[in-house]
Amino acid sequence: MNLTIDQRATEITRRRYQRLSGFYDVMEAMAERRFRPWRDRLWGQVNGASILEVGVGTGKNMHCYPSRVRVTAIDLTPGMLVHAEKRMQRLGIQSQVDLHLGDAQALGFPDSSFDTALATFVFCSVSEPVLGLREMKRVVKPGGKILLLEHMRSSNPALGRIMDWLNPLVVRMMGANINRQTVDNVRKAGLEIEQIEELGMSGIFKMIVARVSKDDLGL
Repeated sequence: MNLTIDQRATEITRRRYQRLSGFYDVMEAMAERRFRPWRDRLWGQVNGASILEVGVGTGKNMHCYPSRVRVTAIDLTPGMLVHAEKRMQRLGIQSQVDLHLGDAQALGFPDSSFDTALATFVFCSVSEPVLGLREMKRVVKPGGKILLLEHMRSSNPALGRIMDWLNPLVVRMMGANINRQTVDNVRKAGLEIEQIEELGMSGIFKMIVARVSKDDLGL
């Protein structure tokens, strides 16, 4: 399956999150009480000394960054990176973090650059999610991990249909698709799924541990 970046859709997503960046943390404060322990658990599975975070946003994962590792963190939206940089400075971790403006669908790094790549609540908004997941696969070393914390379409048929119906409105307001089939997309990207953990709410929230095949050259 050949995929190309939909530049128009990507720019629309960038503009939506730029608009939200100034009050994004306030908007998600209640939900973050649920998400923070999940973030901690996901980052507890990181391996290696060179880590890529795709979609760093305002830096909500930065408190999880392990010491003695180098984290490269990218985001599509300049406004989000402004807040991420402020959080990085508050935490005093500037020496171990490189922040970059970047697109998950076209990562500007050589093949096999990282030991682990990680994203939390990102692939709901990437316009071509399979392309983005393939890019993560490309830049992670063979045998390396890709760790995802995502929300997606409910496994409950009735709730899933409601999410399909609401999705256009939610995307327009928030930028995030609520009916993505992310587990299927991970498989379509050619990643080996090692574990899927259901986190509740009718299968909406999942933690996914995947791996790049040791036979994969990142191509």
